[in-house]
Amino acid sequence: MGILGAITLLIFIWGINYLKGRDLFARQLTFFVVYEQVNGLIESHPVTINGVKMGQVDRIFFHPDRSGRVVVECMVTREIDIPDNSIAKLAGADLLGGREIVISRGDSPTPISSGDTLSGTVQATLQEEVSRQILPLTKQTENILVQLDTVLEVILFVLSEETQKDITGSISSIRDILANLEKTSETVDDTIEEQARRLASIMENAESISANLRNNNEAISRTLGNFADISDSLATADIARTMNDAGKTLQSFSEIMEKIEKGEGSMGMLLNDDELYKNLESSSKQLDLLLEDMKKNPRNYFNISVFGR
Repeated sequence: MGILGAITLLIFIWGINYLKGRDLFARQLTFFVVYEQVNGLIESHPVTINGVKMGQVDRIFFHPDRSGRVVVECMVTREIDIPDNSIAKLAGADLLGGREIVISRGDSPTPISSGDTLSGTVQATLQEEVSRQILPLTKQTENILVQLDTVLEVILFVLSEETQKDITGSISSIRDILANLEKTSETVDDTIEEQARRLASIMENAESISANLRNNNEAISRTLGNFADISDSLATADIARTMNDAGKTLQSFSEIMEKIEKGEGSMGMLLNDDELYKNLESSSKQLDLLLEDMKKNPRNYFNISVFGR
């Protein structure tokens, strides 16, 4: 019975340690890691090397120096050596915030012994990484929501009755402008067509003139020759003597006019002597009266007898 009880006790102890992740029959290695904080890490969490579970966290306790640092005791198998310059990273295991110890093996030829201490680093948990990645997306989403809110305000403003009237008026104005542009385009086309016809007519007239000039080239040459002969005749004429005679004639006319103004000669006396002018005028009136009386009373001036005396 004693032997059976002892065997039962050993099986019980082995079973409890097995459930805790300890294998009493395997070669075990214990080492320590010091961290500033171990949020999410609890006893029995795995210790992995290259993604393979090699052991588990055995104990977690505060450092004896009362600094507040945390000491983690890990127990792993001796399947592979762990260099003494390896790093024990406190990494995130899942999205729920769970932690594990990940051994990043160094290149030292000296392996650690049971009871040694490894350097430790703390990595962000998966939850923290996800939060860090999602935070910019959250900010961008907030910005998009703000922009959407602005767009909705603009849409609501556009959909208001007054704005719709303004838009309708603007569209009507644009339609009128397009209609005017179309009319203007038609007018321009008509003007261009008319000017093209005029230009064609001008070119035809120019061609006709050119043909006439070409056909009358001989007559034009003869006319130019006549002009040349006239020019030669004018060049050989005694123009100086003609101009001298004309000057003398003008001088004589000027002298006559000067004498008339001075009252010399009959014409001068007639123009400048008022008394002579008045006498001539009076004599003319008396002559008119005499002629008129002779017409009325011819017997007073003529004695005509049929039988004679």
